[in-house]
Order: sequence, then C-alpha cells, then structure tokens
Amino acid sequence: MSLTPFRTLADIEALERSPYEAAIPARTTYGLIAQAAQRHASREAFRYLPCGDLQLPPLRVTYAQLLHRIHQAANLFRAMGVGPDDAVAILAPNIPETQYALWGAQVAGRACPINYLLQPDHIAALLEASGARLVVALGPNGELDLWPTVQKVLALKPLPVLQILAGGEAGDGAAGVPVFQSLLAQQPEALTFDPGLHPDRVAALFHTGGTTGAPKLALHTHGNEAHTSWFAHGFYGFDEHAVEINGFPLFHVAGAFVYGLSMLAIGATQVLPTLSGMRNVAFVRHYWKFCERERVTALACVPTILATLVNTPVDADISCVRVAYTGGSPLPAELAAQFEQRTGIAVRNILGMTECAGLVSIEPAQAPRVPGSTGLRLPFTEVHAVPWRDGVAQLAERCAPGETGVVILRGPHVSPGYTDAARNAGMFEGPWIVSGDLGHIDAQGHLHITGRAKDVIIRGSHNIDPGLVEEAFLAHPAVALCAVVGEPDAYAGELPVAFVTLRPGVVCDAATLLAEVAPHVYERPATPKRVTVIDAMPVTAIGKIYKPALRVAATRTKLSELLADVPGASVVCGEQGGAVWAQVQLPGPADAALEARLRERLAAIAVKTAFSFGS
Repeated sequence: MSLTPFRTLADIEALERSPYEAAIPARTTYGLIAQAAQRHASREAFRYLPCGDLQLPPLRVTYAQLLHRIHQAANLFRAMGVGPDDAVAILAPNIPETQYALWGAQVAGRACPINYLLQPDHIAALLEASGARLVVALGPNGELDLWPTVQKVLALKPLPVLQILAGGEAGDGAAGVPVFQSLLAQQPEALTFDPGLHPDRVAALFHTGGTTGAPKLALHTHGNEAHTSWFAHGFYGFDEHAVEINGFPLFHVAGAFVYGLSMLAIGATQVLPTLSGMRNVAFVRHYWKFCERERVTALACVPTILATLVNTPVDADISCVRVAYTGGSPLPAELAAQFEQRTGIAVRNILGMTECAGLVSIEPAQAPRVPGSTGLRLPFTEVHAVPWRDGVAQLAERCAPGETGVVILRGPHVSPGYTDAARNAGMFEGPWIVSGDLGHIDAQGHLHITGRAKDVIIRGSHNIDPGLVEEAFLAHPAVALCAVVGEPDAYAGELPVAFVTLRPGVVCDAATLLAEVAPHVYERPATPKRVTVIDAMPVTAIGKIYKPALRVAATRTKLSELLADVPGASVVCGEQGGAVWAQVQLPGPADAALEARLRERLAAIAVKTAFSFGS
C-alpha cells in the first residue's frame, strides 16, 4: 500500500473522501515497521557509516534484521521490568543500536530519547519527569564521549544503565556495565509477550522547550506517530527505492519521524552518517562523494546544513539526488534558490512541531517550490491562521487568505499534551495546538511562516516581523546566515538588531552591510539599529539558530553601552524561561548611592538586573 503523490490541496482533499482507516495501513508505530518488514524483508533499512572514510563500507541492516532486533529489545526491556507506563531513556546518537532501543521501547513501554548535550541536572530532571525505569546510553567512545555526562546524570538520578558499544569490542566499554548488544543477542527474535498496542497508547515522551528552563515532555501516542510518518511519503514522492541521508539525532522529531519512521514505513533506506552525524568534519567534506557512492536520492536538512552544502564544491556525480527537504526554521527563499542553482537539486520545505509528532505541513516534491511556503497541511488535519490579540490566539476566528495570524492546528497527530498538564495552557487549547508561529495561508492552501509570535519585535506599538528583515539580509551576496532579534530600548521598548555570518572568503564590514541592505528592508521601522558580524551562529543540537543566545548578546551590548561611563563596570547576561537577565559587576566596596543612580538609569530597560560590588 502506498499513496498517490500529492501535488495540490485537491489531491489531499480527494484522499480525505476515503475512510481514515482505509488510508493508513497501520495505526501504531510498530505496526508500520512490521508491515514494511513483511513486504521488504531483504531490503536495507539502514546503512551506517562508521566514519568519514570513503574506503570503508557501511554496516547494512535489512528490514528482517531490524524487526528481529526490535523484538529482542522489547523482550529485554520487558524482562527488566518495563511495563506499558514505564519509560526507557535513551542517551545515544542515531546509529542502528539506538534505533533498536527506540522502537523496542515503544513496544515494551515508552521511549524517552534525550538530548545528550544538555546539562546533567537537566537530563536528570527529564529522567524523573519521564518515569524512566532504565537508561540505554552510548558507552565510552573516542569520537563521541558521552560517558562522563552519563555518569554525572546517574549520580543525580540512579537508574540501571545499559551501554551501547560502537566500533569496539566488549573490553572497550565501561567495566561492570551491561552491554546492550550482548543482552539483545540473548533474547528471542520473536516477541515473547502481547504488547497490547493501540493508537491511543502512549508510545514516547519527547522533550521540547530548547536547552534552558524547566523541562517539558510531550506525550506521543502510537496514533500520533503513525499519522505523520505514513502520510509524509505522499508529499515526498518516495517509495521503497528511496535512499536518504538522515544525520539527525533521534531525540528530535526530525530524526525519529520526519526523516526516520517515514522511511521505515515504506521500506526505504536511511544512510546514518557516523556517530556525530553532520558534525563529522570528514563526512561533510566528502558529502557529495558519499551521495554518489550510496546512490542517495534525498537529503534531510535544516537551513544551516543547506548553507554549508551550498558552499561545498560538488565533486561527484549527484544526478541520483532528486530533492533536499529542510525544516526546523524558516527557509530563506534566496538560500533555496542558490542551492538549487549550484547543485541542481530541488529544495522543499517542511514545518514541524514536537507536539504533533513532527509534522504540520510539507511542500510536495512533485509540485513547484513556492518561495516562503512550508507546504500543504497533512491529510485529515486542519490548519488555520487566526488573529493574535493581547497575546492570545482567537480560536473562533479565521484570517482571510494571505492575512497574517498565529497558526493553529488539529488532527490525529496532535499530542495529548505534556506530562505536566499544568503546562498545557497556551499550547493545547481543547483539540487545538496553538503553534506560536506567525503566518498565513494563501489561496492555494500553502502555509507561509514568517516568524514566531514570541519573536515579534515591538517597537513602540509597532509589530516587526524579524523573518521579513532576515530575508532582506539573506538576499545580499555577502551574507550566509542572518538572525534578527529585539534589543531592549528605553524609548521604543525594543529595537531590531541583526546578527550575520558571511560567506566563506567574503569580507564586508557591518556598517557597509547595513547601508546596502537597509533600502531593501520591508519597512523603515524594521531596519536594524545595528548589524553584528559573527563567525558562527549559535545553534541547537540539530542546527537551528538559537535566538535566545542572540537576545542575550544584544542585551549585553546595550547595557554595556549604557554603562560605558562607569569605570570598571562589567556586564554578564543570561536567559531563563524566555526572559533575559543581567548581572552588573562594579569595582570597589558597596555604594548604595551609585547603585541607586544606575538602577534609575536602567529602569526603562525591561531586563531584570542585579548589581554586585568587589574586585
């Protein structure tokens, strides 16, 4: 069973005239993988690249082997006491063993893959919130040394741990810690228990909310994950012959579902590029040659990866590559056009959210790219733009085609909510998710995202959409990446400032860049007060630009300017829960009068500021 490729909204609406149960072959995560394994037992599910050396062959895993390993992992977890409501936490990169743990945990209980780059105390809090019974983690490894973090986490939250050994023998692991692969091999290749799976059963817990602030865990049901993962291929136009590079981590919905389970559901092949994925310098250097060697047909990207690849000379025959899909942050139309021109590979955009198992909309590969669009909604879902007033989405109203509002959605992919129901307010409103994305839907049904509601810069009473300002900078030939954020201002409340990185080998100073771009910014109040040229953008683990770090930098610059006449004053800034804070260090003994004067000076700046004295 496969879907006729989608090209227009009419194709989606035609499918929706069929009963839902007839449009999807299985409504559980395990069911999708199992039916693909039955049809394509000998096809390769994974090709794992052990390193960036083109001379070394990949490790190949067939669908029959994958299904057996999932059964063994589920049997192992159930034998270790994991029940339907218990979680298996996973701290490991996207390699075959992690895949076995992820999908096996969803059969025995629940999977909770965690970003191993988080601080140990944050990971420990996620373990506590998830109800994890055990941890599967990458053991000691020279390329990706997670084990010290794992030890710190387990000191805070003691749990049984199984180590995954990658590229070594048992003796290379941590002494006395059970080895995941060894225990798998001792389990039967068929399930030894009835998992009682159904669409409404919770399959996984995925954390969201960035890398700061209190942890949030979104619940995923089997029905949520099956919905996004099955219907995705109708947009991609993929079948079992597709070969995709998936360098995304499995703790993110992109790696697990958007580019992961969507491939497993149809019997296609994923190329998993080394322990460190797209952070492996040797792999990226030989990226196009790997595409030729593995006969890759599709690339899984975010805009920052596209920006890297557009500047990587094509030194191989990549005629087999048909499309590059990208998501995670808005796709600059200029970047997409440059990539297509330089590589001959079509670029298509995706909008996803953790809270709906990874997908809201996708641009069909078999239709022309619509600049600025994130594509068409998934089948059997609703997506609308609604007015945003007084910080609240007006759910009962609808924006006209082309009119900007906040995007809301509902459908079979919408999560039941967070593990802490108190955190649902503002995101989960009845059957609706309030995405926080600003955008509009055009007359053809394409969704366009122009920014985040919380990213809107308010200059006086005037709303500035940073996405449109960023587009103006990205059209400049010197600019590789751009992010615009609000800097606190005593008069206007906020002023836009821009951070940019330059293309390799290009020299351009900030003042010249601002002067050349300013005439092209969509409106005068949106013209940035300042441009800062930086070597690299701060990014999350999957390559999304991390704007909170830039807001912190903008605030630190502003406060430093305001305190420039105070000898010896220094400013430290940080971010927590979306709010920027500042610590001003002043020399000498405590001086109440000086502190009072400075507090008065900074009173109009909406930044929580503390003062301290001393050397």
